[in-house]
Amino acid sequence: MNIILLLFVILLSGFEAEALSYDYSANVECLAHPQKPQYNGGIIKNPELNDGLQGWTTFGDAIIEHRKSLGNKFVVTHSRNQPHDSVSQKIYLRKGLHYSLSAWIQVSEETVPVTAVVKTTKGFKFGGAIFAEPNCWSMLKGGLIADTTGVAELYFESNNTSVEIWVDNVSLQPFTEKQWRSHQELSIEKDRKRKVVVRAVNEQGHPLPNASISLTMKRPGFPFGSAINKNILNNNAYQDWFASRFTVTTFENEMKWYTNEYAQGKDNYFDADAMLGFAEKQGIAVRGHNIFWDDPQYQPNWVSSLSPDQLNDAVEKRVNSIVSRYKGQLIGWDVVNENLHFSFFESKLGQNFSARMFNEVHNIDGQTTLFMNEYNTIEDSRDGLSTPPTYIEKIKEIQSVNSQLPLGIGLESHFPNSPPNLPYMRASLDTLRATGLPIWITELDVASQPNQALYFEQVLREAHSHPGIQGIVMWTAWSPQGCYRICLTDNNFKNLPAGDVVDQLINEWGRAEKSGTTDQNGYFEASLFHGDYEIEINHPIKKKSNFTHHIKVLSKDEFKKTKQFIQLSI
Repeated sequence: MNIILLLFVILLSGFEAEALSYDYSANVECLAHPQKPQYNGGIIKNPELNDGLQGWTTFGDAIIEHRKSLGNKFVVTHSRNQPHDSVSQKIYLRKGLHYSLSAWIQVSEETVPVTAVVKTTKGFKFGGAIFAEPNCWSMLKGGLIADTTGVAELYFESNNTSVEIWVDNVSLQPFTEKQWRSHQELSIEKDRKRKVVVRAVNEQGHPLPNASISLTMKRPGFPFGSAINKNILNNNAYQDWFASRFTVTTFENEMKWYTNEYAQGKDNYFDADAMLGFAEKQGIAVRGHNIFWDDPQYQPNWVSSLSPDQLNDAVEKRVNSIVSRYKGQLIGWDVVNENLHFSFFESKLGQNFSARMFNEVHNIDGQTTLFMNEYNTIEDSRDGLSTPPTYIEKIKEIQSVNSQLPLGIGLESHFPNSPPNLPYMRASLDTLRATGLPIWITELDVASQPNQALYFEQVLREAHSHPGIQGIVMWTAWSPQGCYRICLTDNNFKNLPAGDVVDQLINEWGRAEKSGTTDQNGYFEASLFHGDYEIEINHPIKKKSNFTHHIKVLSKDEFKKTKQFIQLSI
């Protein structure tokens, strides 16, 4: 007797959340009218300023006024003498709660940064920032975790004291840790998984109950990996450990200019070629890191003495050398690394250097995604140089040279030695996602601290669950002398706590086998992560035989149809 397997891959219609759903929306355009406050304002009183200044007070020595324009009511703060002179509202925070913050901001003249700040009994907490413009409204989105319970004050500040700050449609919504985790799970179900329905029937089309079904992921659809260095080339244990886990990598130093041309005119791609060969043999995708690094201390030694004309010649040689060599072999290029924090090349070759390089790389390798790669964009705002609005402004500058560039957003994600601010991280990703560009986490790690592995897990979960993230690379390359900040294994390739976190998440994200039996109507259902699977079916009537087949579970973007039908038989 033949068993026929009917396989349907069905788009899930939606999920019901027990808690208040998280609003992943953000807006990066400056609008004539502000949008409604998220969560109807949350705990903010009079969020739309429809009831005059009720709930709003002066912060510092500013003067605040209630105004109306084009049918919209808002609050204005003027006569400011200090950056913090502003408008504020007293709020009550509860320790440990995650707060999602949003507001619509306008200023009276020129484009200036405006920051949301929460003053608590323990000090001042950064909430988020935006480049506010005159004559239109910009959305500020941020967040924080309360570290104390009690009364606090939310206010908005700008270092430019000559501008009026206009505020409207403010929201501050609290979530418990349990609710925050539920948002992650719901987002994963919606954006990382598909519902698979398997039906077993006999030759006559009658259902076969109690058929055993097992589904084993052979390759995940979501790219997840770690950086490597040349230590992997002659270490079989490292190679086996790495290749059994990851589908994407980045080279730590082997594609950087100071490695490839350590002496002027002497190219060295030996290690990079060998590492690329290893990755290709194992089916591991590679991100190109990096063509240029704007930090002065990471230039080849011979570069600093060059005149501007000589430097320009060297730059052109570098671009053509490395991009032509690896054309079509990489999934992305970090074109100019950290060019929000540093400006070595701009200072010598002009402010259009980055835009020019992106365009030149695209002209050589036209199919590869080109990334800006930066830190402190989603980690926190400790230096203020690379906030999401600043990042987006740089993206626009690059696009001004060529609007057709296949740009990507690269977020290093080097988290500090403090608990990660997950609401700020999520809000920052929301804002960056609104650009419509692909977002990758490119160098994720967490500084050494007692809770390092716990915080490492938290940021990995947050990144993986966010609908805007298209891949994650950790900055965890192994070295016998120790890793950069966090090691996954010891020198015998036995897992350390961070390695256990990675293996646990890999298992959760699809590697765990799904199995069960068909019901009375011959059906078996499972919610599966995107990826390649081996499906095995057997039935009591065929005790000594089984049947295996490979299937792909595709994302809704890859597979537009509601159902995917495959007929199999044993």
